[in-house]
Amino acid sequence: MRVLLSIALRNLFQAPVRSSLLALAIGLVTAFLVLLLSLSAGIADNLVTSATTLSAGHVNVGGFWKPTAGTAFPIVTGMGAVRKVLEEKTPGLDYIVERHRGWGKIVSETGAVQAGLSGIVAADEERFFDRLMLAPEKDYKEGGSDQILGDPRKLSEPNTIVLFAGHAKKLKVGVGDVVTIKTETQSGATNTADATVVAVAKDMGLLSTFAVFVPKSLVLQLYQLNEDTTGALWVYLKDRDKSEETMSVVRQALVDAGYQLRDHEANPFFFKFEAVMGEDWTGQKLDVTWWQDEVSFLTWVLTAFDTVTWFLTLILVVIIAVGIMNAMWQAVRERTKEIGTIRAIGMTAGKVLILFVAESLFLGFGATTLGALLGAGVALGIDSLHIAIPSDAVRAILLSSELHLVVDPGSLVIAVLALTACTGLAALWPSARAASLTPVKALQHAE
Repeated sequence: MRVLLSIALRNLFQAPVRSSLLALAIGLVTAFLVLLLSLSAGIADNLVTSATTLSAGHVNVGGFWKPTAGTAFPIVTGMGAVRKVLEEKTPGLDYIVERHRGWGKIVSETGAVQAGLSGIVAADEERFFDRLMLAPEKDYKEGGSDQILGDPRKLSEPNTIVLFAGHAKKLKVGVGDVVTIKTETQSGATNTADATVVAVAKDMGLLSTFAVFVPKSLVLQLYQLNEDTTGALWVYLKDRDKSEETMSVVRQALVDAGYQLRDHEANPFFFKFEAVMGEDWTGQKLDVTWWQDEVSFLTWVLTAFDTVTWFLTLILVVIIAVGIMNAMWQAVRERTKEIGTIRAIGMTAGKVLILFVAESLFLGFGATTLGALLGAGVALGIDSLHIAIPSDAVRAILLSSELHLVVDPGSLVIAVLALTACTGLAALWPSARAASLTPVKALQHAE
């Protein structure tokens, strides 16, 4: 076997031009695939970051309160008691924050936008502040500077608000300006409050188009709620990968504590209103989800992008496979006499097959390895440049205001092995043709 592999390797170097061109093509396809996989991983990373910053904790305990069978409000009453159960029964707990939920119109002197209100307790939100990236003034204000203004930690002060750049641009406001928030209470009355913009954050894709941040006290004021009420308790774990498993533990703990729970539904809370309104019960039912449930409506982005990635890769692989088959056919024709000679001195058909397939695999493995390293290097370089995405539509799809690529070592290995296997499979037919040549036919054909 060692001799066969040595011969196969030698054959590659005997046709340097053909081998180099094939290796270049295979390497470029591999690099392209790695770039696409890195972009897909970047979108997934953006999704997780956005989800666990804007829309959900790792595990979420929300709920609906129905004063009558025909009305429903997305709030949790008796929040303190629910929180105590979570603190005592959640395995791997890191910390818990409360997020108040609301929906209102944000009005400035020149415009208005509809947005979800996230009421936060600033003292508990260090993770949120660490992940929130502030936008330079030029991103939302015409003629603005590169300077980053404001401080989101000022949400600890009453009647303050943090907007995203998209909202600030539409409202034509900046840090220090005052906007008016209009909401409708449970009784149907309209309440308003003024809030000072204390910071403007970079857009985080589609999720950020629905969110603004205000202090908890402002949401309680607008909706006339008491201190022991919240929209949801967000549970953060030391190991995010155990979110779904922990959700099941939390559900059972709440049932054991005497709480009524809705059946698990893999949708965000705002998708559940119609179903809840049609249910014949009153009082409180908790709704326990994990972070993927709360952003399930965005998974189509990853699915669509992955589909396009593999479709493009399939087209390129077919082109490369045709090239490999043609190259191997050429190699068989050029080495017909050689094949006849080695068959005449006793080499079996199986060993001839192995010889040609090994040659293709050597070529494929070397080219894909170099291509994967090239693609990874380019991906890391692009990510380090923090390239701004100019299009609102593209920012919404990529879930970020910057082009973000993540190189996953596992994806590199998969790309190398998959494309190497494809080169080997593409070589099977011409290799089998070479192996089927008898010594007499091979020598006669060569003459």
